Amino acid sequence: MKGRRVVVTGTGAITPVGNDPETAWQSVLEGKSGITAHEELPDIGLFPSRIAGLIRDFDPTEYMEPREVRRFDAFNHYGVAAGTQAVRSSGLAIDESNANRVSVYVGSGIGGIRTIEASNERFREKNNPRRISPFLVPGIIVNMPAGLISIQTGARGPNIATATACSTSTHSIGLGARAIAYGETDACIAGGTEHCIAYLGIGGFSSARALSLRNDEPEKASRPWDRDRDGFVLASGGVCLMLEEFEHARARNAEILAEIIGFGMSSDAYHITAPSEDGAGGAACMRAALEDAGIDPEEVDYINAHATSTPLGDLVETIAIKDVFGDHAGRVAVSSTKSMTGHLLGAAGALEALYSVLAIRDGAVPPTINLDNPGEGCDLDFVPGTAREMSVRVSMSNSFGFGGTNGCLIFRGV
Repeated sequence: MKGRRVVVTGTGAITPVGNDPETAWQSVLEGKSGITAHEELPDIGLFPSRIAGLIRDFDPTEYMEPREVRRFDAFNHYGVAAGTQAVRSSGLAIDESNANRVSVYVGSGIGGIRTIEASNERFREKNNPRRISPFLVPGIIVNMPAGLISIQTGARGPNIATATACSTSTHSIGLGARAIAYGETDACIAGGTEHCIAYLGIGGFSSARALSLRNDEPEKASRPWDRDRDGFVLASGGVCLMLEEFEHARARNAEILAEIIGFGMSSDAYHITAPSEDGAGGAACMRAALEDAGIDPEEVDYINAHATSTPLGDLVETIAIKDVFGDHAGRVAVSSTKSMTGHLLGAAGALEALYSVLAIRDGAVPPTINLDNPGEGCDLDFVPGTAREMSVRVSMSNSFGFGGTNGCLIFRGV
């Protein structure tokens, strides 16, 4: 990455497999699934897909005032909690001396769809506009988690929200890192948050035939690269990383988890939801990240793949990896933690970036569970079933979103 060096010094995570980064990390290393039968919506039986990655045992009042919890959609709760955890774990004190040099780059793919849906229902019950809360718009807009994190932490640098579907939080982290590299800020709380498990969210993805219908075996529903994969599993959560300029972090003796050395973006320019079958868009994105990092493909030890468990997407990403990595494609470890977490949409990239960082820290690669019989053409080292202890010097994290928008991050140990 050109310019100043950028490192990761803090993490925060609210996920279906744990409500803090270490729990979420240990869960995937142990191959535990966070996918369960859906319990939040009473009429879920009307829909063909009735499973999800739900957030459990989470109390938002640990991070927000009770009245704020009532005012804002849950995607705000998850984002604020993850951002707060990231700041706390980094040990960075934000005060008058540095507040203008601390930024927030946190986005969402969809925003407050659950609250939009509920507010419309309340209005229609009595056709009474007074049933619509004055906090409706602030509570649902995509940039509000970034705003709330800024207000809560006192960070007065830019607060920015990207909305690039499933690439959202990868782009947030990459753009936040570039802002540091270019000297626009010294530290950045970066990531994404999502709570799309609503009737409209489930219904829309179901109508598009994107979701798994394996309702009787929720924990086996997300099965990237398996020949019996039949769609992804919706999941909620929020994940943030604390990014800092290297010398800024070193001057305060911060623990440095990894360095961001590469960030790439591209567009498929092909279809609103489907990737181009030759994998050109994803390949271009990975090449851009490698060029930005100034490294050869052979230096990458681990790839946390986008792989969502869809028939076309998983195969296309495999094709793209082979295209970019050539002979090394068969030697690099590749896994999909979505097999355990489900797909957090706008927060997915940040969660997978977190796992890519912790793989470097701990010398361990999480597995792909439910990969019983690899599908045709899916023939890389997908770390099936069991986590692997191995030295990880460089890791890559891929995210590909609707509209053909792609993002890729590369991390290296320091």
